[in-house]
Amino acid sequence: MIPTILLVDDEPQIRNAGKQTLELAGHSVICCQSGEAALKLVNRDSGILITDVRMPGMDGFALMERALAIDADLPVIMITGHGDVSIALRAIRSGAYDFIEKPFPAEMLVDTVGRAVERRVLIMENRRLKEELVAASETNIIGRSPAIERVRTIVASIAETDADVLIMGETGTGKELIARALHHQSMRRRHNFVALNCAALPESLFESELFGHEAGTFTGASKSRVGRIQFAHKGTLFLDEIESMPLPLQVKILRVLQERSVEPLGSNEIVPVDIRVISATKTSLKQASAEGRFRGDLYYRLNVVTIRIPPLRERCEDIPLLFQHFMLKAAARYSRDPPKLTPQVLHWLSSHPWPGNVRELKNAADRFVLGLGDELDIVGSGVDSSVRLGLPQQVDFFEKSVIENELALHRGDVKLTVEALGIPRKTFYDKVRRFGIVVDDFR
Repeated sequence: MIPTILLVDDEPQIRNAGKQTLELAGHSVICCQSGEAALKLVNRDSGILITDVRMPGMDGFALMERALAIDADLPVIMITGHGDVSIALRAIRSGAYDFIEKPFPAEMLVDTVGRAVERRVLIMENRRLKEELVAASETNIIGRSPAIERVRTIVASIAETDADVLIMGETGTGKELIARALHHQSMRRRHNFVALNCAALPESLFESELFGHEAGTFTGASKSRVGRIQFAHKGTLFLDEIESMPLPLQVKILRVLQERSVEPLGSNEIVPVDIRVISATKTSLKQASAEGRFRGDLYYRLNVVTIRIPPLRERCEDIPLLFQHFMLKAAARYSRDPPKLTPQVLHWLSSHPWPGNVRELKNAADRFVLGLGDELDIVGSGVDSSVRLGLPQQVDFFEKSVIENELALHRGDVKLTVEALGIPRKTFYDKVRRFGIVVDDFR
């Protein structure tokens, strides 16, 4: 996408000539006759700013200063009919991309703008990549088990749609992570992701929190407040633990889902909202509906697409990768060197039933990095120590975990991995095929 050029000059003939020259060169141009008018159009998605230095009211230097405060990377080209060395130096030192003096040949303007556009395109592309990297790091769905691959496939296939989603999973399985992944992979990612824990909010505040209110609606409402639903406009509304939502409010949230509009408390105005609703539950809403604890019509309205997040006991092969991921993050957070995963630790990881799922695993990784490795056991944890994997499953799991750990440590270098494992290369490849390990994933 070619950045739009904002051309600012108080002289109509200069604006018209510049606009014509640049449009003939293939650029899109918006003209303004004052700095004040131009400033209203400047944002982080702006293209190039070309401004005259001497203008009534806000001059070019004031406009540039205000524009660069909005976006420090915005290329600004200064133009003046009174140019000299001191003004040129001041312009460059103040942050201008370039400086040209009137009268100037059309070729000079086109050349200068062309270089500025190339720079702007590069800046915007780098920003986009950084945003995607941040989003990926925040919503990384880690694991190679068939169960988590199914989740990843569903997320990828529905993320860009506006279908409402119901996420089901035990406590600590990562339901909000999946909700954020859906948001960050959708066309709504530049707008708000608004999360509300339905179990953590008192019933007396629920309606005001969701729908907002006008000033004076109730005692303490000294000013108007936008509700979570309206704040999520054009973005995503995430309703966690929706099974805890009071029945009277379920009727109202159902209306919001059907009408895509909200009526703040104390107001007669209907406010349209463009939202995607993602809800999460740790219990069966179908069963709750049958028992009268959850409205059946709301359940079927929410249940357009269902994603079930498997507990850790159903994706044991992912545990070493997850543990290593949390361990490396904890090491960076606590400024510690990540400890080596020993066979004893890997055996404990494979044996523990993880009732707290990913959340429990993360806490265990934090303790391990902090040097509290002795606490990686189930003694006194309240967990039934008899709950273990079968011997063949434990052996396979242990071997696969050790191989994947060494591959991760050596960044997929087969030679170093084989040496560390102390096995022949043929044996290594036999086991890689047997366990379905993809070596390239570790490079």
